[in-house]
This record gives sequence, C-alpha cells and structure tokens, in this order.
Amino acid sequence: MQVSTVNRSKNDQPWPQPWDRLLIFRMIEILSLWEGRLTTNEIMKAFGMGRQQASKVINLYKNLHPENLNYDSSLKCHRATTQFKPKYTAGISNEYLQQIATRNDLTSCFATLGIELANTELIQSPIRNIEPEVLRPIVQAARSKQRLEIEYVSMTTPISEGRLIAPHTIVWSGFRWHVRAYCEKNQNFRDFVLSRIVDTPEITLESNYGSEADTDWNTMVDVIITPDVRLTRDQRRVIEKDYGMHRGKLTIQTRGALVQYLLQTLRIDPHVVQTDPTAQQIAIKNLQGLQKWLY
Repeated sequence: MQVSTVNRSKNDQPWPQPWDRLLIFRMIEILSLWEGRLTTNEIMKAFGMGRQQASKVINLYKNLHPENLNYDSSLKCHRATTQFKPKYTAGISNEYLQQIATRNDLTSCFATLGIELANTELIQSPIRNIEPEVLRPIVQAARSKQRLEIEYVSMTTPISEGRLIAPHTIVWSGFRWHVRAYCEKNQNFRDFVLSRIVDTPEITLESNYGSEADTDWNTMVDVIITPDVRLTRDQRRVIEKDYGMHRGKLTIQTRGALVQYLLQTLRIDPHVVQTDPTAQQIAIKNLQGLQKWLY
C-alpha cells in the first residue's frame, strides 16, 4: 500500500512512500530537528533494523530532501540545516514531546499522521508550542549534564528573570510539559514549565547535579486510592470496577516529585473535600503519608 507524504506545500512534489518508510522519515525529522542530531544507531534501535538498512533509509531521505540535513563528520551524526523544512511532520514541539510520552505507542503515532480511526474520538488538549530554539538546548543539556541560562516567568514572578538550571528529565504532567532541573537560585530541584521559558536557553558549564542527586525524583512512592467512603456500597463497587481495584483499593507507584501531578491527573485536590461524593468518587487512603510531596 502506498501513501503520499504529509504537510506538503503546493509547490512540493509528492513522494509516495510505504508506511514503514514514512514512519522512519518522521523519526528522522523529529530527532534531527528537536535533539539537534541524528545517528544511524538511533534509527537502528527505534525500528529494529541493521546498520546497513538504517544508513540506506537515511541516505534515501537525504536524496529526496538534500536541503534538510548535513553530515557532521567530527561528531559522526547528521544535523538539521538552517534551511530545514519539514516534509513528514508539522515541525511543532508537540510531535517530539508526544514521542517521548508515548514511546512506541503506534496509535498515537498514526493519529499524528492524520489517519482516521473508525468510531474513535480524542479530546485534544491545547498545544503549548515550544520553539526548537528553546527545546533543543534543554534536551542537549539534559543529555550531556550541562547547565543552562534561561529567562523564566511564573505566576509568582510574571516579569522574566534569569535562572541558572541543570536539567535532567523532561516530564509530561498530564496537562503540560515540564523540565525537572536543579535551580541554583533556590539550591534545590524544581520543575520548570517549558512554555514559560521566554528566551533561547544558553548552555554553559558542566553540572554536578544530575538525576542521581535528585532525592525526590529517585524516591518511589505508593499512592493508594479507594472509592469515596461516603458512596453507597453499590456505588463503591462501580468505582472499584472502573479503576480495576482489588479488595477496594488500587496502588499506583510514582516518583515523589510527581505525586502532586498524579493527584491532579486523578482530579483530586488534597486540600479540598467535595461536598458531593459522586463528584470526587475516589479518595487517597494514605494522604497523610504523602504530605512531604504536596504543595
């Protein structure tokens, strides 16, 4: 079965490709644009192919679109050119971030290609787009354990201020993207919303603060949820079935640093008890033991 590429302009010529090659071309664009580099090994690992086959498909992409990639012989990788024009992606940060979040989730990947799934509807959250110039140095600094100079705004400091951070992991909270990083101003690890970084980050010196130094990140925590005790017995059985609970409870393991985000995803405000139990439906059984990670 043959398909045409996506996101072509009116002046582009169609390049019919089989689905498997189209997916590889998408990966080539996502990695080279957002991580700033592309290696043969990355394509080999992502698609379970040999080196010769991976090199062949990268070269095929470059032959079709020679203006998009240059080979850096000193670093032995391909890099996006300044004239890079996406052919198989929209060139938005959400594609790269979704790739991180879904990993090998083919359903999500096909959805970004515009394939319509029968009798299926997805509610899309607003896309908080991040420019490549902002995201790329964050990814590179996290990979190479370097520090970043950023300009950041928040609800407490709506006027941008400079921060020196050492990022280690990009995190999807269920609603928006963060980077987990050591903040030299506060001298602890914090979360920084990617869409609130207002200028191009600058990579500086190496950092001594990687993920191994982040205690809250490395502490695994059990969050135990149960049906709201104010529900009737039959209502509690409905909730138990909804969440696949065993003996009236479900244990979810997460990182200490992510407990607050998990509760937000579950729509539980640890500081507020809904008057109507059918509105909240579930409760945290071990809430007292989670206080250290709540704010």
